[in-house]
Amino acid sequence: MTRRIGLISDTHGQLRAEVHAALAGVDLILHAGDVGGDEILDELALIAPVQAVYGNTDAPGQPLLRESIEIDVEGVRIHVSHGHELGSPTPERLAARYDADVIVYGHTHQQLVTRVGEKLVVNPGAAGPRRFRLEPSVAVLTVDGGQAAVEIRPL
Repeated sequence: MTRRIGLISDTHGQLRAEVHAALAGVDLILHAGDVGGDEILDELALIAPVQAVYGNTDAPGQPLLRESIEIDVEGVRIHVSHGHELGSPTPERLAARYDADVIVYGHTHQQLVTRVGEKLVVNPGAAGPRRFRLEPSVAVLTVDGGQAAVEIRPL
């Protein structure tokens, strides 16, 4: 069974209207931190169920946010964390730290899809306020037959 998972990060309190179209039809949304308030998660939940982690700008003690997410989707192990816990996250540092088939992070605001050995490392980019001349984006992770593929979607 094919599963489609929306990946989003660094909304910083702003959810662009284009996110609804970019993530339409996903089964689940994983937010990789710097959410900027529960209202962002509430709006994302209109699209699909949401799980989210803390970012370095999120206030501690928010009940809807976790330190990390570890889930199994059709035999593919997925880890989500913001990345700031490593200081300056790189694909190599993330792959060395987390034992998962797919590692999703945020923090840098820079879109990235790469492989470190067998691990797929993904940063969906920043979906919130535009910074550093980077285009806002999200990503869709497709899991089918135990294989994972990612598509970055500009907003």
